[in-house]
Amino acid sequence: MIRKLLYASLLFFSFFSLNAQEEPSLADKIDQSFKPVSDWWVSIIFYSIPLGGLDVPLVLIILILGGLYFTVYFGLPQFKLFKTSLEVVAGKYDDFDHHDSMPVYGDPTPTLHEDIPETIKIEGEHHGEVSHFQALSAALSATVGLGNIAGVAVAIALGGPGATFWMILAGLLGMASKFTECTLGVKYRDIGPDGTVFGGPMYYLKKGLAKMGHGTLGRFLAGFFAVMVVGGSFGGGNMFQANQATAQFIELFGIQNPNVKIVFGMVLALFVGIVIIGGIKRIGKVAEKIVPFMAVLYVGAALIILVFHYKLIPEAISLIIKGAFTPEAGLGGFIGVMIMGFRRGTFSNEAGVGSAAIAHSAVKTKYPASEGIVALLEPFIDTVLICTMTALVLIITNIKYGLFKYGEQIEGVELTARAFDSVLPHFSIILTVAVILFAFSTMLSWSYYGLQGWKFLFGRGKKMDLVYKLLFLFFVVLGASVQLGSVLDFSDAMIFAMVFPNMIGIIILAPEVKEELRRYLNAIKSKHKK
Repeated sequence: MIRKLLYASLLFFSFFSLNAQEEPSLADKIDQSFKPVSDWWVSIIFYSIPLGGLDVPLVLIILILGGLYFTVYFGLPQFKLFKTSLEVVAGKYDDFDHHDSMPVYGDPTPTLHEDIPETIKIEGEHHGEVSHFQALSAALSATVGLGNIAGVAVAIALGGPGATFWMILAGLLGMASKFTECTLGVKYRDIGPDGTVFGGPMYYLKKGLAKMGHGTLGRFLAGFFAVMVVGGSFGGGNMFQANQATAQFIELFGIQNPNVKIVFGMVLALFVGIVIIGGIKRIGKVAEKIVPFMAVLYVGAALIILVFHYKLIPEAISLIIKGAFTPEAGLGGFIGVMIMGFRRGTFSNEAGVGSAAIAHSAVKTKYPASEGIVALLEPFIDTVLICTMTALVLIITNIKYGLFKYGEQIEGVELTARAFDSVLPHFSIILTVAVILFAFSTMLSWSYYGLQGWKFLFGRGKKMDLVYKLLFLFFVVLGASVQLGSVLDFSDAMIFAMVFPNMIGIIILAPEVKEELRRYLNAIKSKHKK
């Protein structure tokens, strides 16, 4: 019955896609009819609490408080474990972290008949599909994207330079949350009889909470999370990315023909399809090449601008510090600046959402905490480094050229492009390439996230996998071709709905993470004594 419904849905969406090209108003009609449902869902997920004269989303408060709690509980892991995280990624401890067929430590599931009976096919070593660096790259490819380019620009334009300070703090707090959820992702991943691996919040919510005596709650939260990650993968992790990449491409070349959108979407879907058919191992291999390239391309250009205007850096830093605490700012004073910075930083790195734990669960390791330590680098790279780079470029070029006025709403990508173009003429061309690469890499990782939720809900047969992947590729074309604002708002809210079950789970299971950390650090000490 489920399969028939899925195939019927696919035919319906295919029919919609064709008609959307012949009758442009159809997309608008569907969008408008869906708007009441979308508005209702968004109002629930982004329910706001009045604070300092502003409405602050509850989900943002949960993410900030969660990050603060884990920072205190684990004794500042952002700083204590930073050096270790670099050493793990570099492979310093691979000699005692490698294994053959021993069960993953702490996996409480003796047989698979209690859970879903199949896991992702693995090529190569048992109990892991990717290296620490590949897992980090795959997860980074989902978070480093338009938020770093457009989102930061919006935060700076509205909140002023001071928003940068709170963005950095959000990134630092997010490191503790990411460490917690990714350690649990490895600890409770599913191990098949043939050594295959499958994991993520669905599994530590279901198995971990059952171990703590909260089986019913765990099953509910795991199922809710799985539904949300599937919906989010089609929307915010796919359609939105395809839409923005297409818009940048068309704007760069000044293309007016609407048919180019669907052609571009089909080409994008082709490249995405080539990669995702190969699973997490291929995604990891592609991500480990794309992510460093993007970093060199984008961060390199930012560094050139900062070096070119190095004399203005002290002034920019002064504006950031002063603006972080001043009662006079573009958006609601001190509280407004703080919220804008936290919101952009937290939403950019997705720490606490739980999505990255899915990618990190596939790592080759027998020590869950080793991957949690690697994962804490994610918010640091995404928010503390890349977002701060963007912010400094915007502030410095605005000091020099007066590109915009603080407190005004402005298009993020356009503002960032202007800032870079003011120093590096025609950099907007390179920025377009960066946006397309960011969108492409984000779609790769979110296809994997969504597939894991899909498998958790519907089982892991090859036919069901194929249905998901075809639907995902279809939504790439759809996202590039039409504007569906309400649908995208709805799916974006689904991504942040993942925060609620995930945060409940990782707070309850935090003591187990502390034990795993102790175990891994003891193993490192033992290695040094030899």
